[in-house]
Amino acid sequence: MNIKTLLRIVFLLALAALATKALRAQSPTQASILRPPAGAKMALVEFADLECPQCAVVAPLLDKAEKTYKIPVVVYDFPLPQHAWAFDGSVYAMYFRSKSPALEWKYRLFIYQNQPAITQQNLRSYVEKFAAENKVALPFALDPQGKLAAAVRASKDKGIAVKIDHTPTVYVVTSGGETPFVEVQKPTNDLFATIDQVKSELK
Repeated sequence: MNIKTLLRIVFLLALAALATKALRAQSPTQASILRPPAGAKMALVEFADLECPQCAVVAPLLDKAEKTYKIPVVVYDFPLPQHAWAFDGSVYAMYFRSKSPALEWKYRLFIYQNQPAITQQNLRSYVEKFAAENKVALPFALDPQGKLAAAVRASKDKGIAVKIDHTPTVYVVTSGGETPFVEVQKPTNDLFATIDQVKSELK
């Protein structure tokens, strides 16, 4: 086999890999999950773990982006098995979501701010403090029928369907255009640049 033929084979294999990646990136499952809420042209979608230190770093940036660009932030809980209180923290998030999305987001920021001091044993006390500060009743039996826990598991299932393997994973998603979603590779560095790029392509 001469070098020209070898290079041609390598080139064709590379094209096939790119085609497979493109098909995977636009699969029906991903397209159904990685999209803005109804009525929004653009949004940020995050798969997060409340016990993840990097998620705590990224959260204020998402908050700033939401206010700067006037775009919604959609959070899917993806509690990692090695984090002792992440799942329970997400159950509380679902409870506050049932009150209002704004309260849920405020709770997430509160947990991230206090994350280094929170343990599985004292999580409830921090949640009680947040609830009291925001004048929200917190039932002793928060989830007697397991509906909130089921919502957390359903949220994580969406991440599994999208093939999430780490947190935070952040996407800029749109309701149209040639590229309906773009993963922000390094949210702490590239979030705003990625939003600007996607926004420019929508014009």
